[in-house]
Amino acid sequence: MEAQISWRTDMVFEGTNATHPLVMDGNRKLGQSPMQLVLYALGGCTSVDVVEILKKRRKTIEKLDIRMTGQRRQEKYPRIFENIHMHFDLTSPDARDSDMEKAIALSLGTYCSVAGMLTAVNITTSFSITVPS
Repeated sequence: MEAQISWRTDMVFEGTNATHPLVMDGNRKLGQSPMQLVLYALGGCTSVDVVEILKKRRKTIEKLDIRMTGQRRQEKYPRIFENIHMHFDLTSPDARDSDMEKAIALSLGTYCSVAGMLTAVNITTSFSITVPS
């Protein structure tokens, strides 16, 4: 895996890899901050795992959204995340609470590499399941 970061102006940087550019902005005016990207990475990694695990359990997924909030240390640097909460909203006609509990636990505890790098962070979760009408 490779990536390159190039300074553009002020606090704006462009990240590139072989296929997709990404704008980062330390002032959050023209792009996401690096810390917001950490939340995106955690959510993206976990959502991939949860979908894969639910599919292996032969569950139908119509929609999955994850809302995340993170609280950062204020007193000293580096201002790392101390707490992250992830709320999963699943729409599925056949997934049950036990399916989501298992999928989230497996992702955060075993499969998600981003979560594995955030072991110093208190990550909490909640979820809701909507059965479509």
